[in-house]
Amino acid sequence: LGLVLTLVGLPGNWLMVFATALVAWIEPGLFSLWTLGGITLLALLGEFVEFFSGAAGAKRSGGTRRGSIGAILGGIIGGVLGTGMIPIAVIGTLIGMGLGAFLGAGLLELLGGQTMELSFRAARGAAVGRVFGFLAKFVIGIGIWLIVTVTAFWP
Repeated sequence: LGLVLTLVGLPGNWLMVFATALVAWIEPGLFSLWTLGGITLLALLGEFVEFFSGAAGAKRSGGTRRGSIGAILGGIIGGVLGTGMIPIAVIGTLIGMGLGAFLGAGLLELLGGQTMELSFRAARGAAVGRVFGFLAKFVIGIGIWLIVTVTAFWP
């Protein structure tokens, strides 16, 4: 369930962490503090990567700090709107995040006085970065799931 929630833009990785902590509390000894700490750090890493990937993409494509901020804000707003407006699991979220990061970075670059060419290049980098960040967070979620599953069922 956590992985599915991650695919639609919800905090599925955190659901896996909290569910594992709950099971560890109910069944002491099943999961070590190392396991709980490790999956918590992975969930934090996933959030960090997803949150800043659009900004990094804009910056790498020649954008300014203003474009990076636009990519972050646009990606968040677009992800929420895309998930709600395009009711196709995963696709709506990806389109919304990518389009939101694109529009946010491009618009703020233009408002900051950048040329249309530079603004478009930064916007494109922001969109690509945001989509890759989302996919990286999902891959990290797979890692969390694998750690928890192996730890729970391995003797």
